[in-house]
Amino acid sequence: MALGIEPEEEKHLVIATIAYPSKNSETNAILLTESIRAFGGAMSNTPIWCFTPEFESSVSSTFKKRLDSLEVALIPFELGREAREFAFAGHVEAAANAESRALGQTELLAWLSPNTLVLQEPKAFRLKRGKSLGYRPVHHKLLGSGYGEPLDEFWTLIYEHCEVREDRIFPMRTQVEDIPIRPYFNAGSLVLDPGVKIMRAWLDTFLRIFQNPEYQRFYKQDTRYEIFMHQAVLSGVILSNLVVEEIQELPGRYNYPLNLYDEDRTASRPESLEECVTIRHEGFYEDPLWMEKIPARSSLKKWIGERLL
Repeated sequence: MALGIEPEEEKHLVIATIAYPSKNSETNAILLTESIRAFGGAMSNTPIWCFTPEFESSVSSTFKKRLDSLEVALIPFELGREAREFAFAGHVEAAANAESRALGQTELLAWLSPNTLVLQEPKAFRLKRGKSLGYRPVHHKLLGSGYGEPLDEFWTLIYEHCEVREDRIFPMRTQVEDIPIRPYFNAGSLVLDPGVKIMRAWLDTFLRIFQNPEYQRFYKQDTRYEIFMHQAVLSGVILSNLVVEEIQELPGRYNYPLNLYDEDRTASRPESLEECVTIRHEGFYEDPLWMEKIPARSSLKKWIGERLL
């Protein structure tokens, strides 16, 4: 270390996720929390909060016991009735609840979708000094807006309702296509300073506009607009509340999409999952032939297989 240069202070971190009362959701959350404890390195003992919405049914006793054995806090929360049937609304509510709980308890909160696996210590979760948000871009463009292309009607509405100024726009590149797009943040892998209250702004804005009649025609035109509405709103809220100097793009080995591995033609495609720090998936283990198909060593496949519900 050079003389006169102080090392950056290691910030306290909490990891939060969500689980619904279903076998698939519970399995995802188990794999996530188990992977943090097994492969998280110096972060393997990081506090983990698992939020679960209070429905007529609740998560299974087996799930509760597994979380308890991992010292993971299971935290019920109330999901507004108007949002229960809308895609990923529960994730938005849970993230805002996690942020509120984190205030005064931790300097950094990592919000991870439950269909995440941690395979190495996620050192980049300790954000650089002066950064309030760590993110990954979306995996591929889909409904996103190409950088340099005219802004379409959907994104024009998002920017209008989120009060996004033109000077906040900057280019980012998609994961598996490597093409430039306007900022479109992946909602399942975020690290943030809870004091900035980005998740609360996300929830407030989402609840204010997701049922707006102007968006209904998009939902009817293409169901993906409903599926990714939460992510579009998140992008607008981040751009409205933070300048580019306050946000930090996490490395490409974070949030790598296993489900898009065969579509990835970029030079950065990993040879095996063990090269990644965190990955995302779409329930690969439901395929009877998953052990033959996923690009991983036998030891990791065995580890996963032993932990499935």
